[in-house]
Amino acid sequence: MHRNFLAAAIACGLLISLPGRAATPQENGGEAAADKEDAAKVRALQRNLQALKASYAEEVRKLRELDVQVQAMQARLTGQTANTALPAPSASAEVAATNAPPHEASSAQAGTRAEATQAARNNAQSRSLEDALQQQNATFNRKLTIENGLTYSRYDRKELTLNGFLALDAIFLGNISIDRVASDSMTYDFVARYGASPRLTLNLDVPYLARRTTYQKGGAGGSAAAIGEESTDGTGIGDVNFAANYKLFSETPQRPDTLLTVGVTAPTGRAPYGINWNTVSKSGDQYLQFAVPERQPTGNGVWQGTLGLTAVKTIDPAIVFGNIGYIHSFERSFGDIDTDPQTRTPGSVKLGDAYYFGAGVAFAFNERASLSLSFSDRINGKASLQPKGKPSTKVIGSDANAATLNMGVTYALDRHTTLVSMLGVGLTADAPDFTLTFKIPYTF
Repeated sequence: MHRNFLAAAIACGLLISLPGRAATPQENGGEAAADKEDAAKVRALQRNLQALKASYAEEVRKLRELDVQVQAMQARLTGQTANTALPAPSASAEVAATNAPPHEASSAQAGTRAEATQAARNNAQSRSLEDALQQQNATFNRKLTIENGLTYSRYDRKELTLNGFLALDAIFLGNISIDRVASDSMTYDFVARYGASPRLTLNLDVPYLARRTTYQKGGAGGSAAAIGEESTDGTGIGDVNFAANYKLFSETPQRPDTLLTVGVTAPTGRAPYGINWNTVSKSGDQYLQFAVPERQPTGNGVWQGTLGLTAVKTIDPAIVFGNIGYIHSFERSFGDIDTDPQTRTPGSVKLGDAYYFGAGVAFAFNERASLSLSFSDRINGKASLQPKGKPSTKVIGSDANAATLNMGVTYALDRHTTLVSMLGVGLTADAPDFTLTFKIPYTF
């Protein structure tokens, strides 16, 4: 009986527990569905949060770039060197970078600093590159520029003339004549550049020259001790030049800035024709006589027209430039085209046309300074003289090839003023031995 009661109690307990065990799977299914929905919402919120963080980081990067550009422009306006150090990030930017995932935060910070530094460097070099471009007449964003320049040039040529023959292939028998012409000139240039439009610039160059030339002749008549020397001077305004630069094509990644130059040179200086010549002799030596002008000319004496092309390409942190052009000289008549002091020969003069070309590169060191290296060459044809009533004849030795290697430095003194210095070294016999130039452009 006791066993029967115990079995009945166990059976009743099992029956009572069956409904509770059947409800448990339903409750577990509802809770699992709710968890999945919540997890999906969390993931969606995280994605939105990351997108907002990335967008905010991009905006912070743009703000930092603008801040650096503003600082660079302010430094340029004040004539000070732009500070390329990055501004301190704001607290919100630090929070955004901290909360972002590690790979996104690091890439965003690296991109921001690299791009901002590059932008600051580009802006810092803009002033020095513009100064270098101005020397190539390739700057159109400056309304008015007044430039004062001073150039010293040295020209020294010696010529040995032998009139005789060699005996036994070692002994020279005959006359030896040594001629020397040395010239020193100082030129002051007043230059005005006016930006008529974003594509057109007008240029006016008014030079004033002071020149001294020394002529030496010696050794003639078999006497090496017989040397004659005479010096003449000349000062005055030179030939005034007016030119217009027009931008044909603006620079793109594939092509350079292309400029067309059209100019005219007026014969405002003292012409080398019509000047009185004096005969110089020494100790009555008939072999030691030569003629020199009473004063030195300051111009060519003829009208000239210029047509040229210039190409400039920016290759950060440098610019590469090249030019090519043609100079045409117009024929002009004079009352005397002969150097003989005893006669006057009226007639006309036609100087030989000239071709010029050159190329170079300029490097920007910083906001203030740049260095340029260039090569230039000018090839002149022979001049022609035509006495009145007679045919024209070519002047032997009047053609020339003048090649020069140039090195220049520009330095910004303040936001308006720049100092330009240039050294030119002659590479051919027809070029000056050297030239030294200083210019101070002032921009309004």
